[in-house]
Amino acid sequence: MTRLTGFPPVIDGDARVLILGSFPSAASLAAGHYYAHPRNQFWPILSALLGEPLAVLPFEARYARLRARRLALWDVLGACRRAGSLDADIRSAEHNDFTGLRTLAPHIARVLFNGQAAGRFAPAFASAGYAVCVLPSTSPANARLRFADKLAAWRAAAAWEEECA
Repeated sequence: MTRLTGFPPVIDGDARVLILGSFPSAASLAAGHYYAHPRNQFWPILSALLGEPLAVLPFEARYARLRARRLALWDVLGACRRAGSLDADIRSAEHNDFTGLRTLAPHIARVLFNGQAAGRFAPAFASAGYAVCVLPSTSPANARLRFADKLAAWRAAAAWEEECA
């Protein structure tokens, strides 16, 4: 298996909330953008939450809108080996270096994890003083929940200052 490398963070110093996924899918890696698989529900969910048509914008415009809303986007893993796109198939995982996160974005207080695989990192972020919330994965592989159920969970967490249920 080839070693795969993820993307740099979409972040600036004004960010208040960090959304962390696990690692880009094969479709995202091929496109060079976060959540580029057409069936991934990340952009439609954020579109609904923010009241903006993010899902139809070019990726750079999506990222600009996230930054304008003080949202940051990254993955817990920076590199790995994996055949396909399933988190269960990840091997030789290397996590991103979050040690400089407070310097890079000192106002981040809350970290939302897109799915259980990313959510395995929640205790480390909680112990570093961040409010954390593990949300249902927006991946098409997470077919056990309907879009409406995923959206409801993400909407509950969108009250950024409130704790997750």
